[in-house]
Amino acid sequence: MTDVKVPSVGESISEVFIGAWLRQPGDRVEKDEALVEIETDKATLEVPAVEAGVLREVLKKQGDSAEVGEVIARIEAGTEASPEAGAEEDEAEASGDAPAEEPAEQAADKPTVMPAARRLLEEHDLSASDVAATGPGGRLLKEDVQRHLDGSSGGASATDLPAASDARREEAVPMSPLRRTIARRLVEAQQTAALLTTFNEVDMSEVMALRGAYKDAFEKRYGVRLGFMSFFVKASIDALKTIPQLNAEIRGESIVYKDYYDVAVAVSTKKGLVTPVVRNAEALSFAEIESTIADFGQRAQQNKLTPDELQGGTFTISNGGVFGSLMSTPIVNPPQSGVLGMHTIQQRPVAIDGRVEIRPMMYLALTYDHRVVDGREAVTFLKRIKDAIEQPARMLIEV
Repeated sequence: MTDVKVPSVGESISEVFIGAWLRQPGDRVEKDEALVEIETDKATLEVPAVEAGVLREVLKKQGDSAEVGEVIARIEAGTEASPEAGAEEDEAEASGDAPAEEPAEQAADKPTVMPAARRLLEEHDLSASDVAATGPGGRLLKEDVQRHLDGSSGGASATDLPAASDARREEAVPMSPLRRTIARRLVEAQQTAALLTTFNEVDMSEVMALRGAYKDAFEKRYGVRLGFMSFFVKASIDALKTIPQLNAEIRGESIVYKDYYDVAVAVSTKKGLVTPVVRNAEALSFAEIESTIADFGQRAQQNKLTPDELQGGTFTISNGGVFGSLMSTPIVNPPQSGVLGMHTIQQRPVAIDGRVEIRPMMYLALTYDHRVVDGREAVTFLKRIKDAIEQPARMLIEV
């Protein structure tokens, strides 16, 4: 037997929590194939099979804690999955049913996932724990996954709706390590910093015209789309150089000013908001910034961001506009001193040279730590970003 151990996931992390098992005992696994998700207080990662064989034992259930280096499963190398088990699953899939010899206690802890159900889970980026298993012996059937998808999209029929007696049910679900960390840090920010938010609005006409003129050539040359985020990263760096207090942090009794710009970009995942960091963003081109952010977004959905990529950051940008947010007050990510909130672009009437015109407008919000940043500096910072976005050529010649 070959032991599967919890890998090291960062210098400061000694304990993880077991997430969803992606393979079940008896399954054939290939070397480097993902076996299980593990959760830290910063990210969700996948543990691969150390060699090819059959997964024989799972020593930790979903939700259990485990130490770095602890054995959580065992693989029997060089063997094949039981043909009887495979035939049983094939028969169950063909009939829409499955044998019920499996003890109920074992099925409750580790539901057996039928092959067709597993394929449907993978297609929709779901884990077995997301779906209620109704098959005999607690097995998860394709119909269970489809029913879950129909319910999530509002496609449930009247016969699928809960009975009146179930209308007031409650379910206590333990917070994930990531959600607990998010909650702790948000409360910490409110309690330890003097947070204040200032607002402005920006006319997106010039940036949208520039993007429209060059987006096809940009994508053809660099293999990545030209979005708005790279413009705001560049504009933020320009403004941070003008107002260095927003790129600083309080450390003890000192204010530490930083001459590098590690910009954290908020990325939404199924388990919460994470902020991977674009390191030394001041030295990157538009294409390099867009490529880095696109890579973060893809790997965040696959739980493949590393803890190191989520640590640090001197300033944060959050784009609530992708969800339709018109206005919000973002919360600073300690020990940073500022966060820029972008919002949705709306066609609105504005006064231009004494005339009313319809322009694509975006509200911007800057939340800052008033212990480090004064109101005048915050307003100047946000005005600098407005000027850079409304006249993007300024970012190229740095005036």
